[in-house]
Amino acid sequence: MDGAQSAILRLQQLPPTSGATSGSLSLGEGSFSYKENLIGALLAIFGHLVVSIALNLQKYCHIRLAGSKDPRAYFKTKTWWLGLFLMLLGELGVFASYAFAPLSLIVPLSAVSVIASAIIGIIFIKEKWKPRDFLRRYVLSFVGCGLAIVGTYLLVTFAPNSHEKMTGENITRHLVSWPFLLYMLVEIVLFCLLLYFYKEKNANNIIVILLLVALLGSMTVVTVKAVAGMLVLSIQGNLQLDYPIFYVMLVCMVATAIYQAAFLSQASQIYDSSLIASVGYILSTTVAITAGAIFYLDFIGEDVLHICMFALGCLIAFLGVFLITRNRKKAIPFEPYISMDAMPGMQSMHDKGMTVQPELKASFSYGALENNDSISEIYAPATLPVMQEEHGSRNTPVPYRVLEHTKKE
Repeated sequence: MDGAQSAILRLQQLPPTSGATSGSLSLGEGSFSYKENLIGALLAIFGHLVVSIALNLQKYCHIRLAGSKDPRAYFKTKTWWLGLFLMLLGELGVFASYAFAPLSLIVPLSAVSVIASAIIGIIFIKEKWKPRDFLRRYVLSFVGCGLAIVGTYLLVTFAPNSHEKMTGENITRHLVSWPFLLYMLVEIVLFCLLLYFYKEKNANNIIVILLLVALLGSMTVVTVKAVAGMLVLSIQGNLQLDYPIFYVMLVCMVATAIYQAAFLSQASQIYDSSLIASVGYILSTTVAITAGAIFYLDFIGEDVLHICMFALGCLIAFLGVFLITRNRKKAIPFEPYISMDAMPGMQSMHDKGMTVQPELKASFSYGALENNDSISEIYAPATLPVMQEEHGSRNTPVPYRVLEHTKKE
């Protein structure tokens, strides 16, 4: 009897022991998943920061060459090559971040590049401002940077904690799931309608163009996470490159990125870069988070409080980016010093392709710095005052342009 009673007692004690073991395992897995979130977030922040510095370095190189008598091409300078190296390093960091953290966490962190560009733009300004004028001019940028930083903190803190091995079987299962197939059907129909209005009806509204970019971008980030995750698993020893789904995702990633860049280039020819940056960030982040939530099921198992705080972080980051880009100066249109047809023989030379003074229809903008912010005043185009001279009757004034020259000129 004593042996039977001891056996029963041992059997009764087994479930709590096993439950405690499973609880400790789940606690360890949870802490490890949060470490992965932190690694992915740090890689994304580092990558966006380095890319912003790289773009501004390359723009600084272009401005220095344009404002000097240096005959070298931009690709023959060390500054431009340093910017290219930093850009590749930053893009590699952003690419690797998708393999560690959920897509819904990585995508909104592109606000870091906007914050960094705003700070670098202020540092690169050559003009001298009084403290009162400086604060008045850049108060929106300071407020926007603060809001973007707060939103980024909320995003990292309340981001979804879903982690799944990016194996070929898991990606294939997500690809053929009915929620994603329904999402793809809606996205394809919406994309075709927007493309029809854009191409056939000449609907050049910025919302139409940037929605096309956002729809393509959502597929880009979905495929980037799949490719990056499979590559990391292959490096760790679990080879995934023999699955056909890897090459399907790779081709989709490259194709959508190319078409996305093409639409962005068309938008930059019509609208201001600051408007594209703010509206594009809001639309692309919203659509990409939706695609990630449907494809990778990022928010499955998350409580309502975490989801609401994550959404609040997104809204605050959106507002911060809008305020930062809202404060940027408009590009100053270039006015020629003298009309070509005002000088004898110049018009015929211009018609033959012998341009004496080239037109500056394109700006020096490359990256995120503002146009003319880093150009000295000696290289800024002069504004020609319009004078009034009376000929004959006093009631018929004839406008003409006068260019004032200094003694040095």
